[in-house]
Amino acid sequence: MSPGPPSLPHPSALLHRRVNRLLTNRATRAELISVAGLVGQPVLNPNGEQLGRVADVVARWEGEEYPPITGLVVRVGRRSSFVTIDQVDKLEAKKAHLRSGRVDLVGYNRRPGEVALVGDVLDHQLVDVDGVRVIRAADLYVTHAGGRLLLVGVDVGMHSLLRRLGPASLRARATPDRVLDWAAIQPFAAGQGQVPLRSTNQELHRLRPAELADLLEQLGRTQRQELLGALQPDVAADALEEMESAPLAALLREAPEEQVASLLESMEPDEAVEALRDLDEERQGELLGAMSADRAAALGAMLRYPATTAGGIMTTRLLIFEGSATIGEAREQLRAMADHAADIDNVSVVDAMGRLVDEISLFEIATALNDEVRLRELMGEPWPITVDADASIGEVIECLAANRRSSVVVVDEDEHPLGRILADDLIDALASDRGRLRFPRVVE
Repeated sequence: MSPGPPSLPHPSALLHRRVNRLLTNRATRAELISVAGLVGQPVLNPNGEQLGRVADVVARWEGEEYPPITGLVVRVGRRSSFVTIDQVDKLEAKKAHLRSGRVDLVGYNRRPGEVALVGDVLDHQLVDVDGVRVIRAADLYVTHAGGRLLLVGVDVGMHSLLRRLGPASLRARATPDRVLDWAAIQPFAAGQGQVPLRSTNQELHRLRPAELADLLEQLGRTQRQELLGALQPDVAADALEEMESAPLAALLREAPEEQVASLLESMEPDEAVEALRDLDEERQGELLGAMSADRAAALGAMLRYPATTAGGIMTTRLLIFEGSATIGEAREQLRAMADHAADIDNVSVVDAMGRLVDEISLFEIATALNDEVRLRELMGEPWPITVDADASIGEVIECLAANRRSSVVVVDEDEHPLGRILADDLIDALASDRGRLRFPRVVE
């Protein structure tokens, strides 16, 4: 599939979003507290006596742009205790002051929706939606805003990583040399098997399928599956169509059978078959068995054709009518197929036996006088060009070049239409060893 043009938000929308991000505020940046630097810092009672040391910082994800901090995991001797944020009188870069000297020594148990920032997020993979890249958190930053303590940024700079490895006296110092606003971050569950760290970042919808494909290729197995599950099915299918064959095959092998089967059903038939070819026969059979009978039969039939033949690269996405059908009926079906416009350039007209007799171009349908015109009234030269399913790619190229057409119809021995090959299908087939063509991202 050819990548479409970038879908960019209106400039005023970008300005509004960035103005409202917390890290654009200089005062906020000046008051950042390093999460990595808090680890090991003393926790003091109201008299200034040390009760323990900070072991982790806990936040809650419920779809908020900046997750609120709900408490601290405190190491008291050999035990871990949870101190709610309401019990914290003041949190500083190098110590935490409690309101009371009483600490519950019951071991910390994660509550629904909670995430331990050090254990679950620090050094784990994240997605920078603005930069369309996979990153690792060298440090995380919290700050006071609106009367709450919030997670506001992630640092991906080398300075922060080196600071954490350096002397203890320097670890609490915030060094946000490459800090990203948390509002632009999509985190993951870090393999906990629990809830994701946050619901899907709403700005993921700005990314093109090819950009999502890049992210899916860079992520680890667990994070890749989580991102895939966070996308709308049609968006996820489009992203899979843009992935390189090796990482796509890995994804199709590792993801749950039902999920993969559903995604393959949403993909264009030729793209789905191309993906299936890279799997072993056992996995192919499992996935086809999890699909609807009609879809499985169609893809199974295409798989039987070698990848170097017309049947192996055709798309089965066709619009077929008998000559008695009206322009209005054709237009209605075209509107229903709007999501597959790139694979449709003609409407096939067949006789009562289902044999191809002509092709009506979309231009002819668009310029017809009214909806009541019958398709047979538009039939005539130039007549459709066809190839057998077993024809080689070279024969298809010669056929298209000789007739100066944008597509060719693949038919069986009885002239029943099986599929269509468009020019971009040939380009994909000929450039299969070069990988997908990716257009550079437009800088906003």
